[in-house]
Amino acid sequence: MERSKWYFSISILMSMLIFLGCQSETPTSAESFDVIAKVTSAEKNGGGSRFELSEDERYGLIHMRIEEKLARDVYIVMGELWNHKLFLNIQLSEQAHMDAVKNKLDKYNVPDPLTTDSVGVFPDQQFQQLYDQYILQGNQSLQEALLVGKTIEELDIADLTYQLTFVDNPDIIRVYQNLKSASENHLAAFIKCLNMPVEE
Repeated sequence: MERSKWYFSISILMSMLIFLGCQSETPTSAESFDVIAKVTSAEKNGGGSRFELSEDERYGLIHMRIEEKLARDVYIVMGELWNHKLFLNIQLSEQAHMDAVKNKLDKYNVPDPLTTDSVGVFPDQQFQQLYDQYILQGNQSLQEALLVGKTIEELDIADLTYQLTFVDNPDIIRVYQNLKSASENHLAAFIKCLNMPVEE
């Protein structure tokens, strides 16, 4: 099976797990970790054909790598704070997204902008401010935390949509399309949870 088709199949499976997050009794499972390992393994070292990378595409990869960490870190904190299944599930997906972008950085010899994997630490002041703002809001209530999740996914979708207006590297387009599809599923899951009675 081609890597892109394999990644798409895995994304669908992960999205189903996440969408059931508001109802599922189990936040994750050993199988979920295996799925993520297979996704990152399939993309390891970029594999496949190499295409020319423009400066805008280079900057876009750097930006999306940090943005996926923002999502992961906020969901880790919100998961620990509220012990809500949706945050506990989606943080795993965001780690897979981080890894997918990192593999493209490695493939095209772009230095990783992340100097640490520590939660809540960012090399860019704009992302640091966003993280601090989201954590403050999410600490207020579970409802606010879910609204933060909705906002992050909307930001992710908007940024990926913008990137796809000018990226012409097929390698990068494929990754961004997969990430955008996953973020749309995440957004639907947050909206679903926001429309359900909140149990804090």
